[in-house]
Amino acid sequence: MTIQHKLPADIERTSMQIIEKELLQMGIEIPSENDAVVRRVIHTTADFEYARNLRFTPEAVAQGVTALQRGVTIVTDTNMALAGISKPSLMALGASAQCYMAEPMIAEKAKLQGTTRAVAAMRYAAQSCPQAIFAVGNAPTALLELCDLIEQKSLRPSLIVAVPVGFVNVVESKERLFAVCTEQGIPCIAAMGRKGGSTVAAAICNALLYMATGRLNPSARGWQG
Repeated sequence: MTIQHKLPADIERTSMQIIEKELLQMGIEIPSENDAVVRRVIHTTADFEYARNLRFTPEAVAQGVTALQRGVTIVTDTNMALAGISKPSLMALGASAQCYMAEPMIAEKAKLQGTTRAVAAMRYAAQSCPQAIFAVGNAPTALLELCDLIEQKSLRPSLIVAVPVGFVNVVESKERLFAVCTEQGIPCIAAMGRKGGSTVAAAICNALLYMATGRLNPSARGWQG
């Protein structure tokens, strides 16, 4: 067994070269405006199906990058996704990331409202940071609540990353969310079908952050991520 690289930047650079080669072999051409996001997700998952199932509303990536450069907050539905988002990149932009799911007040709100913590967290975030980027990797109920808030004109986020994983309400929630965002002119990136997860949500956020900070090249990020 031959170990190719040990340094993170070299590993990532070689990985991206492998991804590019295999995409060419598959005859898959990704629109240039979405390329960095799709490749980052494939790099995170080693799953080339994302080259086909990731969907983007027009200019979703560009609008997400612009929003981050304005310093908007990223709201996630899991602490796992929150942990995976590049803190140095957020700091460089004066932006922040939040997850309210484990907050005692959210558990109390969910109990009082007779709903899930994901729904209560989205309601709270819609009030506290209505222009946020919402990155949902786990809870389809969070996506359905975002749909309701958008249709009620209670929320107009900068971008929604809709990538929950699973078998119940997952496909339907993504399809509804993407349709609502398309109709309302809200930027959206969605992994259609059953696949997704917190790691995918974080990967998409990081691709946007690296673009926003001009650090897609791993060497520009050093050891900080």
